[in-house]
Amino acid sequence: MGIDSLVAFAAVLFVACASPGPTIAALVARVLGRGAAGAPSFGLGLLISDILWLTGAVLGLAVLAETFHLLFLAIKYLGAGYLLYLGWKMWTAPAVQLTDVPAVKGEGVRLFLGGIAVGSGNPKTMLFYLALLPTILPLEAITVADYALLVATQIVVYGAILVGYVVLAARARRAFASPRAMKVVNRVTGGVMAGAAVAVAARS
Repeated sequence: MGIDSLVAFAAVLFVACASPGPTIAALVARVLGRGAAGAPSFGLGLLISDILWLTGAVLGLAVLAETFHLLFLAIKYLGAGYLLYLGWKMWTAPAVQLTDVPAVKGEGVRLFLGGIAVGSGNPKTMLFYLALLPTILPLEAITVADYALLVATQIVVYGAILVGYVVLAARARRAFASPRAMKVVNRVTGGVMAGAAVAVAARS
């Protein structure tokens, strides 16, 4: 795979991933409501789910996505349910002076699995890769080295986007220092998280 093809893949991937959607909204809402603690776990789950979809596209598993439609449906609703749970936790969180809430024991694993569930609930991600990859190189001609380059590019591009959103959300959070402001933040982020849950569940 030539450098021009890799650059084209990275450019299209950047535009697609940087566009705010339910997963990005969920990540930003959690950082605004609870601080950056736990964001790496949730973001890693989102990144892993995207790698899984890319792998499925490379292996030509679009048919499996249709065959096991009920499984993907269950994963989608599981992810939506987890976002609703997070939204409720944020909505009902006490309006205390701004501090980063430390992750409790086991929360990192739950956030990681939640990120995978949320990111894996949309088979259209695989269709995106199935539509994009043939414009770069034939799927049947992708070698192990090509696949490794695609995944590495995906990690760099999507990972940088996730980190960027976390940093921006963490900076925005510092503007809300009083308990009254934090109450507003809790309500807004809880509502955004619930909205992201509805958006994930409504995807067809």
